[in-house]
Amino acid sequence: MFFRCLAVDKQTKARYGELRFLNHRIPTPVFMPVGTQGTVKTLTPQQLKETDTKIILCNAYHLCLRPGEKIIKQSGGIHKFMGWDGAIITDSGGYQVFSLSGLTKISDNGVEFQSPIDGTRFFLTPENMMQIQKDIGADIIMPFDECVPYPCEKDRASVAVKRTTEWAERCLNMHTNRQQILFGIVQGSVFKELRIECARSLVEMNFEGYSIGGLSVGEGSVLMNEVLDYTVDYLPEDRPRYLMGVGFPVDILNAVERGIDMFDCVVPTRNGRNGCAFTSMGRVKILNSQYKEDSSPLDQMCNCYTCCNFSRAYLRHLFLAHEILGLTLLSLHNICFFQNLMQQIRESIKNGDFKNFKNEFLSRQSD
Repeated sequence: MFFRCLAVDKQTKARYGELRFLNHRIPTPVFMPVGTQGTVKTLTPQQLKETDTKIILCNAYHLCLRPGEKIIKQSGGIHKFMGWDGAIITDSGGYQVFSLSGLTKISDNGVEFQSPIDGTRFFLTPENMMQIQKDIGADIIMPFDECVPYPCEKDRASVAVKRTTEWAERCLNMHTNRQQILFGIVQGSVFKELRIECARSLVEMNFEGYSIGGLSVGEGSVLMNEVLDYTVDYLPEDRPRYLMGVGFPVDILNAVERGIDMFDCVVPTRNGRNGCAFTSMGRVKILNSQYKEDSSPLDQMCNCYTCCNFSRAYLRHLFLAHEILGLTLLSLHNICFFQNLMQQIRESIKNGDFKNFKNEFLSRQSD
């Protein structure tokens, strides 16, 4: 059994469950740190383990550009290549194609673009992206999809939905490695009719899980929550639901409330590298002068390595001195904070108290 739902909150759609595949057992809702190029920036695999991280996200698009999927395959696959024995999910690159807007040529056959690294010309199709992910050896993989910007005209979003569903079927036909789990990706921008159309088409194809893509691209939290409200209703209850590229704690809580099981985002590590820590009382910008002589830990309620051993004053010093250790310690704390949040979310769902937990958590956030 790949996914099973173990408890549902009585007041919301929040659910507690478990992903089981190969030798992995991953409780949900789950947060997956982003290791785009085979590394979660500034952190070692051992440090990630100590945060109770069980699954990370890598990006097949970036890995095929550098070092190349052939090198990863020759090294025994992505787990061995990067020294990580936890689970790995790979994104196929639809969002990266979107971010290269103006530098790509998109057709029904695939996407032509020039490598931003060395100028090499690439033509990616649903079929070769599936082969790339097979060679990389991730546990959960994504079909090639087309992500549109926000705002976007409905006609343009409709073309992307049609292309996304056609590419999804082509990817499904290429899915020969049954040790890998293939998700479908629901697109459709903020148009209800298109989201429902895409979801229904993908469900008919019977994917093992369903991702919701094309959000957190500028539409704002209100519209994102509206999209989730009606999209989740068209996804099977016995399959995991993955909201791609989200997000901040408030966005995660709002999405869990709407029945989402899986999340990935660069927020904790990117903020950590820029001197911003997430804490139980809100965000701390460590470069602020008020922390110059502050001997307290980042978060009195956190027992991570950073909080147990270093003061805010020392962390501020590291950033002012441009010491790499500062980036590592704040990134480590932030990942711990996110994983602790997910653990608390799961417990609140099991106890039938998610709504109260969410409200209490947000009431403590000073920002």
